[in-house]
Amino acid sequence: MATFRSSSTLVSADGTRTPGTAALFAEPSRRGGIPPWAGDFRPANDAGYGPKNAVGKTFTLELPDGRTGKVVVQSLKTGKGGVTLALMGEDAPPF
Repeated sequence: MATFRSSSTLVSADGTRTPGTAALFAEPSRRGGIPPWAGDFRPANDAGYGPKNAVGKTFTLELPDGRTGKVVVQSLKTGKGGVTLALMGEDAPPF
């Protein structure tokens, strides 16, 4: 299982950029297909709660080295640690 954890940026369709930290994982591909991947995104403290009404929307996740991947926000969780967006990747994992 491939994993990735680093600063990242969530980019909306209108170009709004939300900085934060992504923790991503990919499982081995099945029968030579595209490996499924998912993870969490925590907006940076100065980014507030992240994109408004994000659940169900598609965003571009931009990694520090410039690689990108399309993600759909599955859910939004709030707690003592702040806000966490649960992500589901589309296409091949960018890490």
